[in-house]
Amino acid sequence: VQLQAFGGGLVQAGGFLRLSCAASGRTFSNYVMGWFRQAPGKEREFVAAIRSAAITVFADSVKGRFTISRDNAKNTGYLQMNSLKPEDTAVYYCAAGPKLTRRERDYDYWGQGTQVTVSQ
Repeated sequence: VQLQAFGGGLVQAGGFLRLSCAASGRTFSNYVMGWFRQAPGKEREFVAAIRSAAITVFADSVKGRFTISRDNAKNTGYLQMNSLKPEDTAVYYCAAGPKLTRRERDYDYWGQGTQVTVSQ
C-alpha cells in the first residue's frame, strides 16, 4: 500500500484542520488506518486508528477533539482535528496495518508526513 498524507498547515489555537490520507496499490479496506504524530524533539506517538466507522481508538490527548473516518470507495482516510492546541503541533503521519493497535511496529505501510502548526 502506498500512502500519501496531506492537508496540514498553519492554524490558530482553537481552529480546525482535516488531514487526508490517500491510499493506492492494495485493497485499502483490508487495512486498519492509523495516524501518528511527531513533535520536534519528541518520539512519534499514536493519535488515532480506524478499522470501520464503529471501530476506532484514540489517544487520550485528542479524545473528544479529533475524529477519524474513512471512505473505502475513495481509498482515503481522514483525521478531523478540532479545537486545536499548540501542543498538537507536529508532523502527522498516516499508516496502514492489519491490526487495530496503538503500536507503531504493527503498521506495515507509512505515508510521508504533513506538518501541522498551531499558533497561540
